[in-house]
Amino acid sequence: MRGTILIQHERTGPMSSPYPDLNDPALRDRAVRAAQGQEAFDTLLVNGRVADVATGEVREADVGLVGALIASVHPRGTFHEAGEVIDLGGRIVAPGLIDSHLHIESSMVTPRTYAGVVVPQGTTTICWDPHEVGNVGGLEAVRWAIAASRGLPLRIIVLAPSCVPSAPGLERSGAVFDGNAMEEMLSWPEVGGVAEIMDMRGVLARSPLMRSITQAGLESGKLVCGHARDLAGRGLQGFLAAGIESDHEITSEADLLEKIRAGMTIELRVSHEDILPQAVALFGRLGHVPQTVTLCTDDIFPDDLVSRGGMAYMLRRLVQIGLDPVQALRAATLNTAMRLQRRDLGLVAPGRRADLVVFDDLTEFRAHHVFASGRHVAENGELCEALRPDPVTAPTETMKLALTTEQSFHIPATGTHARVRTVAIPRTTRWGERDVAVRDGHVVIPHDAALMAVFNRYGASSVPGLGILEGWGEWSGAVATTVLHDSHNLAVIGRGEADMMLAANTLIRSGGGMVAVRDGKVLAHLELPVCGLLSAAPPTEVARQFNAVREACASVTTWNGQTAVIKLMIGASLACNPGPHVTDMGITSGMTGEVVTDCVLA
Repeated sequence: MRGTILIQHERTGPMSSPYPDLNDPALRDRAVRAAQGQEAFDTLLVNGRVADVATGEVREADVGLVGALIASVHPRGTFHEAGEVIDLGGRIVAPGLIDSHLHIESSMVTPRTYAGVVVPQGTTTICWDPHEVGNVGGLEAVRWAIAASRGLPLRIIVLAPSCVPSAPGLERSGAVFDGNAMEEMLSWPEVGGVAEIMDMRGVLARSPLMRSITQAGLESGKLVCGHARDLAGRGLQGFLAAGIESDHEITSEADLLEKIRAGMTIELRVSHEDILPQAVALFGRLGHVPQTVTLCTDDIFPDDLVSRGGMAYMLRRLVQIGLDPVQALRAATLNTAMRLQRRDLGLVAPGRRADLVVFDDLTEFRAHHVFASGRHVAENGELCEALRPDPVTAPTETMKLALTTEQSFHIPATGTHARVRTVAIPRTTRWGERDVAVRDGHVVIPHDAALMAVFNRYGASSVPGLGILEGWGEWSGAVATTVLHDSHNLAVIGRGEADMMLAANTLIRSGGGMVAVRDGKVLAHLELPVCGLLSAAPPTEVARQFNAVREACASVTTWNGQTAVIKLMIGASLACNPGPHVTDMGITSGMTGEVVTDCVLA
C-alpha cells in the first residue's frame, strides 16, 4: 500500500457533461502536445493490444495517458517519453467495465468494501440502485448511500429508488417515496435518474403515485429505468409508453427479442445465468449484439463476488457460451456508456477518460492493471493504495420490533380439519389449496410444506403475515432473514414454532442479518447491522459467514432445485412480481392487488 486513494468524482448522469476535470484547458493543452510528441505522457502503456469495441478489432497499439485523459492511441514504439512506462507484455487494454444495474446491498457490504473488491476485477463504473437501503431508511439512507460513494476509485452513479415500497398496498416498508421525494432526489447532482420502476400494475393503471414518479423522471431529463418481468404484448407496450426505458427481468429468448424489438435497453444480468445461453443464441441469429444490450450484475451474493467476480465473471461466462469476446466487451462498456450519455467513457480512444483495464486475455478476463481517471488503482488483483475511511456513519438500529413468541407462528383455525390457500411453487409462484389438520386451535403445517411468517420491522404492526409454502421440500428447522426483497422486513421460513421463534429473535437481537436454526441450536448466523442489510466487516469475512449460512439453510430442507434455498428465501416476499407472495400484510398478489389476511378457507 502506498497511501490513500482519493478520487475526485465528477458530476454523474446524463445532465453532467461537460466534465470539468477533463475539460480543463491546461490539461487539454498538455494532452494535445503529448499526442504530437511535443511533451511526455504521464503514463505510457507499451507492447499491448487494444480491444477496439468500436471496430471489433484487437490490434497492437501503445496508449499514452495525461492526467485523467487518454491522450493518444498509437502504433507500437511511436513514443517513448513518459513519467512512467508500463510494459504490458502483449496484454489487452480495454475500457473500464460499466455495470448498468446493481444493488450493492445484495453483496451485503458497504460501498467502500464493494469498491475494494470489484475495482481490481476491472469494474470502474457502476449504476447503483440503493433501493434496499431506501426501503429501510428512506431519504436519509439514500443520502448516506451517496455520501458513502464519494472519493472511491469506483465511479458510483446513484439512481433514485422509485418503488419504496415496491408494491404499495401489498407490503409496508420503512418509508414511502412519492413524486415529491422523487423530484427531490433527482435534483441532487449525484443522482443519474430513476431506478427500476417495479410497480408494473401501478404503471399500467396510471396510478397517481406511479404517474407522478415517472413524470418526475421524464421532466428531469435523466434515466427512467424499469422492471418488466413477464410483461408482453399490450402490457409491455403500455409500460414503455409511460416513458420507461429499460429492463433486466429477462425470462426467455422470446422475451428478450420482444423487448429488443420494442426498443428497450436490456440490462442482461449474470445473477440469472440460465438466460445467458438463450441470449447468446439470439445474438447469433441476429448477427450481432444490439447497441441497446448492456450487461449488469444486479444481485451478487458476497461469496460469489469474492470468489468468482462480478462483471468479469459475466464476460467469462458469455465467452464460454460462445459470444465473441469483443462484442461482449462492447456490451459491458460502450453500449452502457451510450445508454448513460457518458461521452467520456466506453472506448480506448484519444480524448476519452482514462478508465482502463488491462486483461491477461479475453477468455478468463483476469485484470492485471486497472486505471481510474488516469490513476493506477489496481495491479495483479490488488488495490495499489488504501481506500479512504468511510466519510459518514452508517445507519444501524433499524429493528423496531419486539421479541416474538411461539404463538406468532400459529394460523388460527377451528375444528379438526381445514382447507387453506397456499403459495405453491417457489419463484414462479401460483395459488394452491389443500386440506390440513387442526390441533389446539391452529393449523398443523403438513410435513411436505413450510410456514412463512413476515414481521414488519418498522413499527407498523406486531402481527406477522402468515402463509403456507408448498414445493420447498421437507423442513427440519427454520431460517430467517432481514434481506427480503424488497421491503426487507423480517421473514422466517420453516417448521416448528420453537425453532422459528429462535431464528426470529436471533436477528432482532443482532440488528438484522440471516440465520439458520435446527433443534433449538443456531447453525449459522450472519450479522448485518447496517440497515439490517450490510456489514462493515472485510469482504472475505462476510463471504465466509454468508457461505456458512447458505450451507446451513440448505441443510434444514430437502429442497434440491436449481435455485439455492437462500436465494428463494430472500425473494419469497417480492410482492411486485406476478403470483402470490407472503408479506407483512398476508398473502398478496402483485398483478391483481389481492391481499389474503387469513389463508383458512373453511
